[in-house]
Amino acid sequence: MAAPNPFANVRWIWKNGELVEFEKATVHVLTHALHYGSGVFEGIRCYRTPDGPAVFRLPEHLRRLALSAKIYRMELPFSIAQIRDAIVDTIRGNGFEACYIRPLVFRGFGSMGVNPLRSPVEVVIAAWPWGKYLGDEALAQGVDVCVSSWRRPSSSTLPSMAKATGNYLNSQLIKMEAVTTGFVEGIALDAGGYVSEGSGENLFLVQDGVLMTPPLSASLLPGITRDAIITLARDFGIKVREQVIPRGMLYTCDELFFTGTAAEITPVRSVDHIPVGAGRPGEITLRLAAEFMALVSGKLPDRHGWLYPVSMAAAAPARQAAATSSAAGPPTAPAILEALEAVEISHTAETAAELVAAGRGAAGAAESEG
Repeated sequence: MAAPNPFANVRWIWKNGELVEFEKATVHVLTHALHYGSGVFEGIRCYRTPDGPAVFRLPEHLRRLALSAKIYRMELPFSIAQIRDAIVDTIRGNGFEACYIRPLVFRGFGSMGVNPLRSPVEVVIAAWPWGKYLGDEALAQGVDVCVSSWRRPSSSTLPSMAKATGNYLNSQLIKMEAVTTGFVEGIALDAGGYVSEGSGENLFLVQDGVLMTPPLSASLLPGITRDAIITLARDFGIKVREQVIPRGMLYTCDELFFTGTAAEITPVRSVDHIPVGAGRPGEITLRLAAEFMALVSGKLPDRHGWLYPVSMAAAAPARQAAATSSAAGPPTAPAILEALEAVEISHTAETAAELVAAGRGAAGAAESEG
């Protein structure tokens, strides 16, 4: 039985400033990115909540997109505000209450050859329904994975900090090796032989009640869901360590799970046919997964300001109202985006902490003016 087509209900794709029909969202065969992997992108989720669709951590995703483009010297032809509004327009145009969102910045048709600087930078945004990335039963049962023979390249070879299209050739090798040998996913080691991440997910393990994850120096993408799980673990008083993890700990840890926009939180049941812990999702894994899903679905208050309501984005009065929330709490996603609009994000070196502080300041200023 053929799998359902996830793109069957996609009517519109945003391309270079306008929504175009799905069938017309095409590029030239000599597009630079097709030949040389010259593109950067994001994977973002929009969740169905009681208050309507809401995008998870939109400011952080847009910041990472801009910084990825900066690393590859790609001048964004649209502002952060324009890309934000385009994402909202794409969701609304297709009538989605929940979806996966893929903004892509790439070098278009201009010239051939390795030098990308003579090819124009284009932007497209697509959205489509996407369920559980590693299977519908993954959260309840866990998945079986292997340690890949393919390693993540050194950061001096390819910058893992950038979510670049070319980086995913390595991910494809990891994924294909896993699925063709009977596993759901593969875990890559870094150039030094220490644990890095999955083909498209970050990785956490639990040992004696301590949550551990490899450091950014292990050639991994600084995941936005990864950061969220670290935050939630600290909310619960769980000790968190970012540390070098030897391969052997994959076999001896009590719990193991993936995180990512597509994967969300996916427990690992076995590694190389060796059961993880009791061979089923562990207590800390399930607790963090339950909290995460309750927050993104709006069943719990958005205490960290992670949800960006789609209905709010198009109307300035609604954004201003959101910014008047208490400055004592975390800045809302709209408040952080207002702060992002005020800076040239693609060519500055502000830290995430500075942006959060700017968002909090924007919220406080709105409150004092109101």
